[in-house]
Amino acid sequence: MKPILTCVLFCFCFTMLAQEADKKKVIQRIQQKEHQYGQLANQIWRFAEVGYKEKQSSSLLQETLRKAGFTIESAVADIPTAFVATFGQGKPVIGIMGEYDALPGMSQDSIPTKRSLGNLAGHACGHHLFGTGSVAAAIAVKEWMQETGQKGTIKFYGCPAEEGGSGKVYMVREGLFSPADVMLHWHPNNQHVISMSNSLANKAGKFRFYGLSSHAAASPERGRSSLDAVEAMNYMANMMREHIPSTTRMHYVITHGGKAPNIVPDFAEVYYYVRSPKRDIVLDVWDRLENAAKGAALGTGTKYEAEVIGGVYEMLPNDRLAKILHANLQAVGGYTLNPSELAFAKQIQQSEGMEIVDLASTNQIKGLNEVDNLATGSTDVADVSWTVPTIGLGTAAWVPGTSAHSWQAVAAGGTSIGRKGMMVAAKTLASTAIDLFKHPEWVKESKAEFDQRRGPNFVYKSLLGNRPPALNYRD
Repeated sequence: MKPILTCVLFCFCFTMLAQEADKKKVIQRIQQKEHQYGQLANQIWRFAEVGYKEKQSSSLLQETLRKAGFTIESAVADIPTAFVATFGQGKPVIGIMGEYDALPGMSQDSIPTKRSLGNLAGHACGHHLFGTGSVAAAIAVKEWMQETGQKGTIKFYGCPAEEGGSGKVYMVREGLFSPADVMLHWHPNNQHVISMSNSLANKAGKFRFYGLSSHAAASPERGRSSLDAVEAMNYMANMMREHIPSTTRMHYVITHGGKAPNIVPDFAEVYYYVRSPKRDIVLDVWDRLENAAKGAALGTGTKYEAEVIGGVYEMLPNDRLAKILHANLQAVGGYTLNPSELAFAKQIQQSEGMEIVDLASTNQIKGLNEVDNLATGSTDVADVSWTVPTIGLGTAAWVPGTSAHSWQAVAAGGTSIGRKGMMVAAKTLASTAIDLFKHPEWVKESKAEFDQRRGPNFVYKSLLGNRPPALNYRD
């Protein structure tokens, strides 16, 4: 019996050593292409295209994958900038998500002081790095599969309009993620971390009010102000904040408020987000918000319409996948800021809105139990997580202490700091995909947890209903 046990143990150890050697080779190959992928990310950073308008960014990523040997399915889910790239066949099917939309009004140069480049949008959430890093991982896994004869399928999902457009929700609705056994993703951050936290469910939309214009001084009694209606709705919403769960958030911007003070505005529009850790609460608060709009219209003699533009679930965690991803992040490790990066980081840390954090933290990996599990943001990745077992990581692609959706995030994302964080993510995703290809039992374990967390009677129902993609929501 002893010789058999020794033989089994030897074979296991040999297999694991060979797998680790494969991952090291893949990591080295990704590192050798750092300059190439840095240039690709920089191009998308300069394009800075907002949701559903990412024509150049999407085309560039598709062409990169096509040249690498992937088959491309473009304009999926009735979205011109969404696509799926595939290599291989059969099981397991491992998917990697990438994003590439920028944020409006966030133009910023890659310098440590605030200075716009003149264009209206900027990559304040680092999606130029997200898309490129995920492409780098997918290509590296594809090359490994070719060299080793590994069976299975690697898929890259090009996902537009994460920032409020809920692009992935339409892709989920079309069943595009259903063939995958596991989905992997990442996101720029100010630290290296596998977050076990949830995300906030979110519903977003525009409330449009229609009144009657008139001369604001000569005949105001003839007018019915749509702006009055917006302000009345906002007042009621702000009063409502006292009577909703404390973890719920409501944000709004007045997107149209009239053209001139001496004209009673006949059209006004306000854009709302409602967020909460549970989608049931979001739906309830949204209904109350619609009632506020109805009351505002009645009280001001105007008419209103509501258009739901975005809607996402809260994230469904997966502990089994998190442990696999975390082990690979630890193996890849962080990076050290060079002297010029250190000077950039020290200067930008002095700007308003920054938190002073140890700059050596770019070389540190947060433990799974070291992160705050309080949900703070929303993402359409969450809808994917209720369809397929899903896990992601954050890497330090910004100066430590940087907040997302800030000019400081745009600035760092256009430098070598962003590129280094992106490379950590690409290597970690590729290593994790290799593990999942080589260990089908790990995929089964993640699916078992997924099924248990969803419950036996779960049926996915989009918060967007059956509406078509809101391709012009940024207009």
